[in-house]
This record gives sequence, C-alpha cells and structure tokens, in this order.
Amino acid sequence: MAIGDVTTVPGTDDVHYVDTGMYDSEQYGSVYIIDAERPTFVDTGIGTNREYLFDALDELDIAREDVQYLLPTHIHLDHAGGAGFLAEACPNATVLTHEIGVPHLVDPERLVEGTKAAVGEQWEYYVEPEPVPEDRIEPLTDGDEIDLGDRTLSVIHAPGHAPHQTMFHDSKDDILFTGDAAGIYVPKKDEVRQTTPPSQFDLEKSLDDVRTIEEIAPETLCYGHFGPVDYEEELMESYKRTLVEWVEAVRAKREELGDDEAVEQHFAEHTEMTDLWSDKKAHEEEKLNARGVLGYLDWKAKQE
Repeated sequence: MAIGDVTTVPGTDDVHYVDTGMYDSEQYGSVYIIDAERPTFVDTGIGTNREYLFDALDELDIAREDVQYLLPTHIHLDHAGGAGFLAEACPNATVLTHEIGVPHLVDPERLVEGTKAAVGEQWEYYVEPEPVPEDRIEPLTDGDEIDLGDRTLSVIHAPGHAPHQTMFHDSKDDILFTGDAAGIYVPKKDEVRQTTPPSQFDLEKSLDDVRTIEEIAPETLCYGHFGPVDYEEELMESYKRTLVEWVEAVRAKREELGDDEAVEQHFAEHTEMTDLWSDKKAHEEEKLNARGVLGYLDWKAKQE
C-alpha cells in the first residue's frame, strides 16, 4: 500500500481505507470510507493531503453530495483536522463526534493552540483546520447508534487516550474503529506502541478501554494508524502490558533524573522508531508520549 492508495478492509466488501501519507510516512494515517446506503467517513485525517480523500470518493464512485456522515473518533487533529474541509466538500454530510469535542471543532482556536504546544516541531505537518459550521455538527455519547441504512454503528466512549474519544462498532462486518484506544499497531514490528499524549491521558481509563475491546472481541480492529488488523486476545494483552510498562519507565526515569525535560530527551534519544519514521518524527513522538505520562503522574499525585 502506497500513499494515496485505497484498500478494502479484509473480510468486507464495502469498507475501505485511504493512506493519507500523514507525517510523510506510508500507512501512518488511515481514513476509512464506509460505502453504505449512507456513505460515511470514519476519521478525517490531518487536513493535509485531503485531495487523496476526494480522489478516493471518485475511485469508489461515491458522489460528494451523497456522503452522509463524518465521524472523527476524537478531536485530536491527526483524526479530526480534515473535518471542516470534508464538510465543505460534502455539503450534505453531518459531523458526529463526542459531545465534549463538538465546541472545539466549531471553534478550533484552543484546539490548535493545544496541538501546537503538544506536538512541537511536528506542527510543520499540519494545516490550520477549517471550522465546522455549528449547524453541521451533532454530539455523540456512549450508547448512541448511527443508522447507515444497511448497518448500524454503535458508539462506545473510550476516554483513556482522550476524554472526547469514541469507538464505533460496525454491526454488519463486526469491525471496530478504535481511534487510538488500542494503541498504534506497527505492522513492520508486529507490535502495539503506546500513544499517551498530553494533556488528558489516563492509564486506568486506557486499560478499561482495552478491556472493553476485549469484551467486544470484534473480527477486525480498524486502527487510525497503519490500517486494519485481525483481532487477537494476545494483541490486547500485549498492549495492556505496554501501557503499564511505559508509564513505569517514565516514572522511574523522572525519579532518576529529577528533570522533566531531561526525561523527554532521554526517551527521544533512545527511540527505536527511526527505522520507520524520520528521525525528527520519531524523536518528537517519544517526547509527546513521555510528556503525556508526566502530566498523568502529576494529576495522580494531586488525587492522592
């Protein structure tokens, strides 16, 4: 699969995903198109390279006017940055996202400020998002159902990665659109990587989200990064271990070094991801994830 390619999710006839070339990395950004009676996007990409999404509609013979729903799993801009652009291009589409996130897509100023602070030098890969018109967006909450005509998507709140995150379970093909609730599966390494960004990562809730996925036990996990993968219990078990071990590693390094910037720099310098991403991307990603854990540890300390 190359950047811009449209690929059908295995085991389905009408669920496809597009490699948006996010961060100039093949497969890193996956946006899904459900060619249902009511055509739907799950996630919207970072906003850059959005022409790949328009080309995908053409390739699948879906008119822009026929797209009914845009479903960001959460409002982090690598998943929701394209929502305003897609809403403009698809005039009959309604944006549905968790109720916490709705105001931030209508007025993305604070979201942009927070993203710039969180991603640092990675902002160069982003584009300023277009606001979603207030009359084109509606809130979702846990337990809602979205009727696509020939299938239903069940909405499952998954607040560990971010409080505004939801997953979508497709009743027709038994696939689960996970957002970042199941981590980032990296095919080349056959492992799940942590994703623990500031400022609202929560370890306990993240573990609960993984347990929810285990209860659903879908046929396929549709990751927002690197595309779909067959569900396996071992995969989720490994991710729970990864989360716990990662948080402990950051906690121990903070205790050793006593300086948060030094902690971030340590993990950046010892990243194992430079063979998959650019050096800059790999280093900044490690800093981002370490910063999220440090914030979580501070929050935990205040609770105690």
